[in-house]
Amino acid sequence: MAGVFDYNRMIKATNVSKRYSKKLALDGVNLNIPKGSIYGLLGPNGAGKTSFIRIMNQITAPDEGEVWFGDRKLQPSDIARIGYLPEERGLYKKMKVGEQVLYLARLKGLTTAEAKSRAKLWFERLEMNDFWDKKVEDLSKGMAQKVQFVTTVLHQPELLIFDEPFTGFDPINTNLIKKEIKRLSAEGATVIFSTHRMESVEEICDHIGLINNGQVMVEGPLLDIRKEYQNGTYAITTKNEVAQWGDAEIISKNSHHMGIAYMVKSESYPGTTVSALAQSGNLVSFEEVLPSVQDIFIEIVEHGPKTNRHA
Repeated sequence: MAGVFDYNRMIKATNVSKRYSKKLALDGVNLNIPKGSIYGLLGPNGAGKTSFIRIMNQITAPDEGEVWFGDRKLQPSDIARIGYLPEERGLYKKMKVGEQVLYLARLKGLTTAEAKSRAKLWFERLEMNDFWDKKVEDLSKGMAQKVQFVTTVLHQPELLIFDEPFTGFDPINTNLIKKEIKRLSAEGATVIFSTHRMESVEEICDHIGLINNGQVMVEGPLLDIRKEYQNGTYAITTKNEVAQWGDAEIISKNSHHMGIAYMVKSESYPGTTVSALAQSGNLVSFEEVLPSVQDIFIEIVEHGPKTNRHA
């Protein structure tokens, strides 16, 4: 087994199933999460995302299947290598922020001196210097979310799991946290990112896995999946209006300083039309428009993955 293991993989789930009473939450889930990736774990409410996250955090165990962490099966000691920001926040409201940060850091194995040093850096980075002596109950939802974020990353875990991390943030703080997630990934952490904000997935994730009804519908590099679900949409800008588009359907048309911007849809690549526009000097720009993550999400949830559809 060790001889064929992919050491660039952080998490491997093999045939993982989990049942709660009569509800089958996970049904033979297979996932591969690359080391160092920002992996978007997606799916509608009740799809099984939280059940899988709870298994990775060893809050529950799978009924069937196994989960590998790095080069071996997930073990109780691995919890120290994971940072988890749950959707349901868990701060002690009556405690002062600084006391709480140090307490939670000690539970993760840091000394008080280590925790204070790292906390100081994070408080400066996230503009939280005046939080230290405040009680959590006196913080706004966004301020408390910053505290929770710091407690998640302070022990420098190899794997970070963020479940709806932007809840309660205004756009400025959302961008701040996005920047920090990207930086943590660049420094070597693997990030699992679960959210309903598809625009955030598109902005920061390089891999995705979409779960629906307890099963994996699609997973892999985000760009590859967007290419797989391309639907023949093209953005074409011309200097002058175009009367004939062959078999292409015009979706939208707008004038701007560069000329006329068309969005067209065609079942076949519009090479002949584009070549004619270029030869006549009328073509300004041309590019294929890949579907958004939200479009792919809706299509798969409503119709299933392409590989499962009948021809």
